Amino acid sequence: MSEDGRLAENIVYFARALRAAGLPVGPGAVLDALEAVNVARIGTKDDFYWTLHAVFVKRHEHSILFDQAFRIFFRRRGYIDKLIAQMLPQTLPTAPQAPEAGAQRIQEALFAGNKAKTEEQEVEIDARLTVSDREVLQKKDFAQMTSAEIAKAKEAIARLALPLDEVKTRRLTPARHGRLIDMRRTLRSSMKAGGALIDLKYLGPRVKEPPIVALLDISGSMSQYTRLFLHFLHSITDARKRVTTFLFGTRLTNVTRAIRQRDPDEALAACGAHVVDWSGGTRIATSLHDFNKHWARRVLGQGAVVLLITDGLERDADDTLAFEMDRLHRSCRRLIWLNPLLRFDGFEPRAKGVKTILAHVDELRPVHNLESMTALVRALSGAPEKGYDTRAMLRRVA
Repeated sequence: MSEDGRLAENIVYFARALRAAGLPVGPGAVLDALEAVNVARIGTKDDFYWTLHAVFVKRHEHSILFDQAFRIFFRRRGYIDKLIAQMLPQTLPTAPQAPEAGAQRIQEALFAGNKAKTEEQEVEIDARLTVSDREVLQKKDFAQMTSAEIAKAKEAIARLALPLDEVKTRRLTPARHGRLIDMRRTLRSSMKAGGALIDLKYLGPRVKEPPIVALLDISGSMSQYTRLFLHFLHSITDARKRVTTFLFGTRLTNVTRAIRQRDPDEALAACGAHVVDWSGGTRIATSLHDFNKHWARRVLGQGAVVLLITDGLERDADDTLAFEMDRLHRSCRRLIWLNPLLRFDGFEPRAKGVKTILAHVDELRPVHNLESMTALVRALSGAPEKGYDTRAMLRRVA
């Protein structure tokens, strides 16, 4: 350790920032980190990075937040040896760049102290002609939200009501107006009147809510969107018990039982405990093959609606993906692809995996903010909510 203890102070402050950003870092982990840095004889910045990573990161999904926090906190050369008071916003790049996933949340946690000092200099602004906070939150990308905004987004997602899009089944049920006469009920009704009056009773098709099957990509580029969409699935699972949820990265995992827990945070923690490949690579074809072979016949009956949440960036892009997508499409009533890459205005299906998936879906929709999620709810409820024209997109890149 340095003689003046500044490195120890920075590690303690860095641990506080990680805890504010959502990582479960306690006092014991801070003491372990100080001891690990002292024992490991740190020589390079990479050694320092992986030493802290081994102590503070306990789950795969926490690696992205830790990496963003470390790069922002120790951005300059020799930054480890500087005082905490010297961490000014000027150290950030001045060139306008789109923040990476989790970057804004990390910056807010790191510079919370500096923000408190400048609150007295804030100027009151007339906001009558500005856009409301609620409207801004509706359009803001999930990956660019702060911790407070993510908490508000979770509350908004929990309030989303999913109307029942009922479908007709082949089974019959008593109906006021139907095409078939229910002879048993008709005879019973006539016997009550002594046979003098025949009141015809009818049978009609039984209506039932279609099951929803969600296949969620949990690779590194999708983890932030998947986590918030799991909150949406948790909220509709309470109202509709026929919701089946699968997570896939390099393998397929059924987390339906885990997500049925009453508390949403406990449900997501249980999902993370069942998954071993969170924020890893992506093998869409392999995961779909596993689903089609072992799960399709169990969960895709009675007009099921499949929600496929992925960016389509397949690791092993071959003809297997086209076969499995075609099999999945034929097995369900409606296949909806939710792709966060649609947040970019100039998005085109250039990647082979994207083009392959696009040819076998009924609808293509974005899923990067609350506005797109609200549009999805309207589409699932049977409203004429149009998505992207998949055929036109394929023709442009043909």
